Amino acid sequence: MAGVAQQSKSTITLKGSAEIVCDYLNFGINSILFQRGLYPPENFQTTENYGLTILMSTDNKIKEFLSTSLNQLKEWLIQRSVNKVALIITNVKSLEVMERWDFHIEYEGNPDQPGGQVSDKPLKVIKNEIRDVLKQIASSVAYLPLLDCLCSFDIQIYTKNGIELPAEWSEAQAAHVKNAQSVKMRSFSTNIHKMETVVTYKNED
Repeated sequence: MAGVAQQSKSTITLKGSAEIVCDYLNFGINSILFQRGLYPPENFQTTENYGLTILMSTDNKIKEFLSTSLNQLKEWLIQRSVNKVALIITNVKSLEVMERWDFHIEYEGNPDQPGGQVSDKPLKVIKNEIRDVLKQIASSVAYLPLLDCLCSFDIQIYTKNGIELPAEWSEAQAAHVKNAQSVKMRSFSTNIHKMETVVTYKNED
């Protein structure tokens, strides 16, 4: 019986997988906001996760905005109705898109699994994969051009057709970077959701 109890304990449900993806995005986006200097360093505090020290914003507006966005995303991930999440960094004065981070989502496994979709991939393995991506995000400052202007950010969620948008959400124009160059990071997978992270930035050459 002990073996059975252990096995059910390590099973990841569809909802659990969506939560893992949203946790990654919360930590990843906060890390990007810090690394790219969008807000002063004193607006962040350190937290430990995935065996890393990650800087998280202490600004209530940012925390609320991310929480609302990611809670909605979680629902859409469970419905398999999102293809991509994008973090758009824009020059406040010129409104030019300086940089965009695309988080591509693929759906794995059988959604019609009896009893609901589950994954038996060990959580430790998934967290190690996420840690590797977060380390790449942190080291991206080595090659990304300096954002030497006042910038703001927004989040766009790319849904499949026919999704009913909540009242506070609106259709957005695609945001493209001119003279773009892209770098693909490692991907991670829960065996239910697979996420690939790509940063696209303005090539100054």
